[in-house]
Amino acid sequence: MNNVRLGILGGGQLGRMLLQAGLDFNLYTLVLDPDEYAPCRHLCEEFVHGDFKDYETVYAFGKRCTHVTIEIEHVNVDALFALEKEGVQVYPKPASLRTIQDKGLQKEFFKQNSIPTSDFRLLQDAAELETNLDFLPAFQKLRRGGYDGNGVTRLSSENDLAKAFQAPTVLEKLVEFETEISVICARNVQGEVKAFPVVEQVMHPEHNLVDYLLAPAQIAYKLQRMAIEIATHVTTALDIVGLLAVEMFVTRDGQILVNEVAPRPHNSGHHTMKANATSQFEQHLRAILGLPLGDTEPHCPAVLVNLLGEAGYSGEAVYQGLDETLQEPGVHIHLYGKKFTRPFRKMGHLTVLAPTIAEVKQKADTLKNRLKIIA
Repeated sequence: MNNVRLGILGGGQLGRMLLQAGLDFNLYTLVLDPDEYAPCRHLCEEFVHGDFKDYETVYAFGKRCTHVTIEIEHVNVDALFALEKEGVQVYPKPASLRTIQDKGLQKEFFKQNSIPTSDFRLLQDAAELETNLDFLPAFQKLRRGGYDGNGVTRLSSENDLAKAFQAPTVLEKLVEFETEISVICARNVQGEVKAFPVVEQVMHPEHNLVDYLLAPAQIAYKLQRMAIEIATHVTTALDIVGLLAVEMFVTRDGQILVNEVAPRPHNSGHHTMKANATSQFEQHLRAILGLPLGDTEPHCPAVLVNLLGEAGYSGEAVYQGLDETLQEPGVHIHLYGKKFTRPFRKMGHLTVLAPTIAEVKQKADTLKNRLKIIA
């Protein structure tokens, strides 16, 4: 691995955890991020302060690398196509990334490839909602640029049209679901595919973010197998090299519908750093470097608790209740190197481990509100 120069587009917490895994592979790492105080800035061999959406910046950065990957999908794909053409190993492939970047293209891809998903309509602007009122209630999603609950709004009736987005969007029919689940698949350069066990996501009731997740998901074995088969099909159909997080709904009548996908390490896989034989971050590196994929089996049940900035606090972060939290056995903290907090900003996560599902849930419920991030 001494000749590998791995460039990562994006220097946030996902890049930070990729770098941690990369230390074990003796990788020379470069990171590009528009934030000069990005969490990755002191952890890589070279940090480049620049815009990963700008063609020339991404192209010049990639020319210094043997391999280029991402920790955020909103990057300049045209530059990645140029780098790929010139022999740089770019994963995920630019063609895969172009489809995934646009939620409208994602949904059309699902339909064309017989991937189960909710009904949808594509809108050019908010004015088109007037002729699609029959489709409500629905979620309206920006086709490009949304993340962590941003770029999504629920439209229950005509009364909600004032909060509709003006840009091109996807209107997705509201799904009556029992559970939200996620499967993270990895596919390496040679085409080998492995999936991590299904996890259950519990969303924050207000902020469209994952509040915590439970691994393994508490759904029937038949549904677990179905979810892994669907995620594997999506991964292969998209020609992914690296990771693909496939978020899905389990409906009340026992169907599984794909919600959306992310071609990178994902919040729903963070627990794997402590709970599984191979972490999602190591698996991503194995995949893009053409190495055999690692064992995905869990050691024990786990709950991941996202640590979000408290409402009403903005400024330099203070971690209240840290000592008390870490006194608990089986509790591991991962902070993301973000100096400043703001309401509901992702600042880190806890991984909680225990021998049984009942124990890990009880422990997580006790700890969930003990550690608070204020300013």
